[in-house]
Amino acid sequence: MALIKKVRGFEPQIGKSSYLSENCTIVGDVIIGENCSIWFNAVVRGDVNSIRIGNKVNIQDGAVLHCLYEKSTIEIGNNVSIGHNVIIHGAKIHDNVLVGMGAIVMDHVEIGKNSIIAAGALVLEGTIVESGSIYGGIPAKRLKSIDPMQTHEMIERIANNYLMYAKWYEE
Repeated sequence: MALIKKVRGFEPQIGKSSYLSENCTIVGDVIIGENCSIWFNAVVRGDVNSIRIGNKVNIQDGAVLHCLYEKSTIEIGNNVSIGHNVIIHGAKIHDNVLVGMGAIVMDHVEIGKNSIIAAGALVLEGTIVESGSIYGGIPAKRLKSIDPMQTHEMIERIANNYLMYAKWYEE
């Protein structure tokens, strides 16, 4: 069973039809929307500030979400995929975003809708990722615009696949 822990008077709220793996950890001031999935060894740590996660979001294996005390929060929109071993630290992520495996997204970053952060990217503090773009590298820079069809095919497909994967674990 997932570790869900009340901290400083804040108890995580989990939306209906959301899947939590047995060894994920969710603590403190966290609100998770509907049809989300939090996978193995993922940590959503709202002990020092708030974390808000929209609907149809998947936080994949080993990801860590955390903030700065009284300085940054996390806001994640709808239809977002956070890849394996990603670190999100105090950032705002709009709808329809894919954050690739092993990426690091630092405080006060804002990722516009319909965007992709490439695997292994380091998005430095305060970076503004334009909607409809792909960022990659260390430090992450804008690589190109993303084709709207690619947004639909890749971002939507991955988010939908994670809904399907979560259902496999209901048995």
